[in-house]
Amino acid sequence: MIMTVLSQNTSDVNSHRAFSNLRKEFRSWNSVANAPKAKIASAIRIGGLANVKAKRIRDLLRQILKIRGNLNLAFLASMNLREAEAWLRSLPGVGPKTAAIVLCFCFNKPAMPVDTHIFRVSKRLGLLDEKTGYEAAHEKMESIIPAEDIFSLHVNLISLGRRICKPRKPKCGECPLNSLCPSAFKIN
Repeated sequence: MIMTVLSQNTSDVNSHRAFSNLRKEFRSWNSVANAPKAKIASAIRIGGLANVKAKRIRDLLRQILKIRGNLNLAFLASMNLREAEAWLRSLPGVGPKTAAIVLCFCFNKPAMPVDTHIFRVSKRLGLLDEKTGYEAAHEKMESIIPAEDIFSLHVNLISLGRRICKPRKPKCGECPLNSLCPSAFKIN
């Protein structure tokens, strides 16, 4: 969950560096929860928006400690998808993407994280209509994708969005889905 906060509005390289710095600076997540915001911000500065992210991380950890008494989220494994998602989304700064990432990657639940790449590619492919908002996209994608395919589709749509189906000047000629895509060759 912390990695997801650090990944917001930055590159993978910088978010990984920020996470590594945070882990080097603090021995435990409890120590992060009790640290001054400025010290957390200093550790994660390379990831950008350090003051905002430091506050989010500390508030998030403190809220989990307040509710649960510890930072172990293993109890989420026994909840159904919607219960676990609702619990996570009740935490400060946790939206649909962060909740879905935690549930999909940490608990192998059929939650579909929708990032900017997946959102764009799914709209171009016609999986989401133009009126579908970002928050609704998560539930819509979960409703149309078989549970066993969610993880691999998530990974592959991100790759497609980064390499081929770019926001501007998509490489439709290189796209393996161009024969299925209603937007193919129509976007400059």
